[in-house]
Amino acid sequence: MAERFTNQTVIVTGAAHGFGQAIAHAFAWEGAAVWACDLNAQGLGETARLAHHDGLTIQTRSVDVSDGAAVSAFVAEVVAATNRIDVLVNNAGGVLGQVGRPLEEISPLDWRSIFAVNVDGAFFFAQAVAQQMKAQQSGRIINISSGAGLGISLTGIQAYASAKAAQIGLTRQLAHELGAWGITVNNVAPGFVRSNPTTERQWQSYGEEGQRKLLDGIALKRLGTPEDIAAAVLFFASEQARWITGQILSVDGGK
Repeated sequence: MAERFTNQTVIVTGAAHGFGQAIAHAFAWEGAAVWACDLNAQGLGETARLAHHDGLTIQTRSVDVSDGAAVSAFVAEVVAATNRIDVLVNNAGGVLGQVGRPLEEISPLDWRSIFAVNVDGAFFFAQAVAQQMKAQQSGRIINISSGAGLGISLTGIQAYASAKAAQIGLTRQLAHELGAWGITVNNVAPGFVRSNPTTERQWQSYGEEGQRKLLDGIALKRLGTPEDIAAAVLFFASEQARWITGQILSVDGGK
């Protein structure tokens, strides 16, 4: 077992399934002390169970990433327990069950709720870990956006495309603000991956013709996996990426 992250403390948000679950497991497998959070208690339990099956331990907590006070309390607990935070992965996000609708049908709550989890959460967590990372003179912040933030969203959800673009802007801004303390801030932009119930429903909604069209638009002619996204995150967190910051890595099979 390669253990690139032994003695490191890693926080992964949105870790109940999909990308977050794969990322948390990958860091634990490589020796990190992983603290995983989500609002989905059942999914978090499965994340912990899968780790235990491999002889690993992942600490799990229920945290609403859109609640700044809850985020600060969680980060304080992690620091009190481990005295450091080496990596923050802002993976929490998604469409919150929304589907594409005409612009004029979107309520303020529809718009704001997607920004709250995809952008506010990343901001609150980065803000909460900054003091500890500055004290250490080191740290890695990795945000998980989407191809939707670089182009358009296959979901047709205006707020989702806008929120992911905003998160990419936050990545670039924080990279310049925090770089003087040895903190890198990067972004992984996944393509379409069948990683959770929402993306599975989306895939099925395309039908055979739509699925074939989507695959034909990918250079490698196949969908990726959550493990492909985790691999990119671990690269940004590794020593090999020590002089890379403010970058967006598209992990999408080639467009």
